[in-house]
Amino acid sequence: MDIGSLKLDGFTALAPLAGISNLPFRRIVKRCGCSLVYSEMVSVKGLLYNSDKTYSLLQSSIEEKPLSVQIFGSDPKEMAQAAAIIEKLTFNQNPSVKVADTIDINFGCSVKKVIKSGAGVALMQNVANAENILKAVRDAISIPLTIKIRSGWDSSGKDAFKIAEIAQKCKVDAIAFHPRVASQGFRGKADWSLIGKLKANLSIPLIGNGDILSADDGIAMMEMTGCDGVMVGRGAMADPFILSDIEKIKSVGKLEQNRSLEEIFSVMKGLLISSVEHFGELPACKMMRSRLVWFIKGYPECSKFRRALTNIESMSQAIDIINEYQSFINNLNRQ
Repeated sequence: MDIGSLKLDGFTALAPLAGISNLPFRRIVKRCGCSLVYSEMVSVKGLLYNSDKTYSLLQSSIEEKPLSVQIFGSDPKEMAQAAAIIEKLTFNQNPSVKVADTIDINFGCSVKKVIKSGAGVALMQNVANAENILKAVRDAISIPLTIKIRSGWDSSGKDAFKIAEIAQKCKVDAIAFHPRVASQGFRGKADWSLIGKLKANLSIPLIGNGDILSADDGIAMMEMTGCDGVMVGRGAMADPFILSDIEKIKSVGKLEQNRSLEEIFSVMKGLLISSVEHFGELPACKMMRSRLVWFIKGYPECSKFRRALTNIESMSQAIDIINEYQSFINNLNRQ
């Protein structure tokens, strides 16, 4: 899948997830074989007001490239200014390499605070402003521009079709589509049929999103809708390997072998270590209390592992618990 001038090695993307798709998690998902990772949602106002918290969301690593930075806002001028700032960001260790490979505009966030500001899915009700934003940002940057949309405000998908038509006219390079209406949040079922209908009306790549909770779901979406790629959010939280599994099945027709226990625990430790480096030991350990268990859901006595993580305060303490549980599973497998 190509997104404008950006040529991807595959067709999977990690969705932008507030509080989840931070740099350590993106690095791990990339290590697991994902083609394109998205940043957490970046406020253009926070960026223009030089908010340290906002700028922290833009911290990146060359090993996670390519990276799409997602922005949200409602003022065309501010959106263009923020996009231009992001495009100019480079790595300290290699100033010739840009941090962002694409910039994505959020048209899908249904959080009340975001909607109230006129951003996110609210833009799908304000077609004139949406077009002004797309034109302004497109004129402000030379790297690929993408958007992420929902079905809109009713189940017909007419809002999505209208925004997609405008986006293509404004030379947006790709669209990610989550076919749920604004009021659904993540409830109910995503209407994949709308992905197929929208794909039939587009000449630019369409990335399908919504209810991909297994590798088979990702393959099924591509086969059912004809979309060019798939974006996984909550499914990657439950199984960070899901994106690489989709890539493997798509390329060779099946998973060649079961994932080794050593690989699973190695990636788990990698997320812990990367998080400690990024956030500091205690903040990272508090975060990992609920996240390390993602990797071993369904394993024997994983509830005990979860309880053991409840009060971790140091990386060494967490590593000891991981090693102990890994030994327990290895012993079970030998019996």
